[in-house]
Amino acid sequence: MITLDPIAHALVAADSRAADALGAPNYDEFQSDREVWELLRQRPFSVLRVTMPHCDVRTPEDIGEEGSKATLGRAVANMARLMNDPMVRKAREIMWVYEITRPGHEDRSQIGLGGLALTREIRTPQNPGGTVIRNEGIREEKARGRATLTQATHTDMGTVNLAVDDAGGSFEAALRAHASANPPSFETHDEGGNLHHIWLVEDPATIETLRGIVAREPRAYVADGNHRSAAAAMLGYTHYLAVVFPASTMTIAPYNRLVQLPDDAGDLVEGVARRFEIAPQADRVPFQPERSHDIGLYHNRQWLHLRPKAGAYDPADAAQDIDADIVQRCIMDECLGLHDARDGRITYVGANRDAAWLQAQVDAGTHGLAITLPPVTMDQFIRVCLQDKLMPPKSTWFVPKIRSGLVMAMVE
Repeated sequence: MITLDPIAHALVAADSRAADALGAPNYDEFQSDREVWELLRQRPFSVLRVTMPHCDVRTPEDIGEEGSKATLGRAVANMARLMNDPMVRKAREIMWVYEITRPGHEDRSQIGLGGLALTREIRTPQNPGGTVIRNEGIREEKARGRATLTQATHTDMGTVNLAVDDAGGSFEAALRAHASANPPSFETHDEGGNLHHIWLVEDPATIETLRGIVAREPRAYVADGNHRSAAAAMLGYTHYLAVVFPASTMTIAPYNRLVQLPDDAGDLVEGVARRFEIAPQADRVPFQPERSHDIGLYHNRQWLHLRPKAGAYDPADAAQDIDADIVQRCIMDECLGLHDARDGRITYVGANRDAAWLQAQVDAGTHGLAITLPPVTMDQFIRVCLQDKLMPPKSTWFVPKIRSGLVMAMVE
């Protein structure tokens, strides 16, 4: 079963105007600290002041070290000011229905239930029976940084995105019924034009009904927030902030790569041809694949369409079937000698940057090549989870993203 509990002490946006001011992307949606700094110029009252305090400075040159004593002190001070700001209000024993609608997809919104999930339900090697299945390796340093910030501010504001099968559709139906029958508590748009609706649920009977439907789910899959859930477990907390979505309402977008070529890279195309069928694209039109095992490569002002040859991957292995894994093994490792996916010469670019942007980066000389990948399907993602495998690093970019700062949990 999956347990979702109400938040005993919550901090929420007072209204839609406050949600506009407070809301922000999560810390891991940015390509650089400079991007955070620039967004803070546009949204000076956003929770980025707390979640990314080293960027809450006067000039880009003043950007500090993430996690340093000075920046943690700034986070604590900013959080103290926020708690007394009329833009937020305190609420007790609440959950929330959360709907996100993408422009052009108004007929198929993503909807879920927010609350506190149990850390003891996370599946780990020490807890193989856990019902919340992680699918990404955890970098202890990254998780510890989030844990330190949570502990210093006494606030959990990094929401974990959990997907459930909802095989019969009863969970989605209950959420949509609640949304249709009640006015939202507040709404806000994000930088991509996505509309976020929040219905705060304070009625104990309604909370128990919705919790009961979630509890029927045999398992959940961590879609976004592996490190945020790990941070809670690292602190010994019983709960972490989460929203549970029916998998059928969720969308995965492409997650691409920019690469700085090693000096001894050799003939790239010749190396790639050993593992891939290659079809040059006639024009320099940016190529973003949509079908599994179609891969784009941009190099020397030319787009190439790649298809892996037989033997490049094992289709029975759910993780090897993911195109990001094929690219890492057959191009990064075998052709370029970039054996570690964490190599600093590889830049991972989420769907908030398109293939044209990647092409421009290569043309400008900042990188030697760009690789575009089709989006992972939800079936592929769930298959990896059910095989207890790990997704290749930076292979899933779920859209739309949960907005940070709309509902926060106060922790002791």
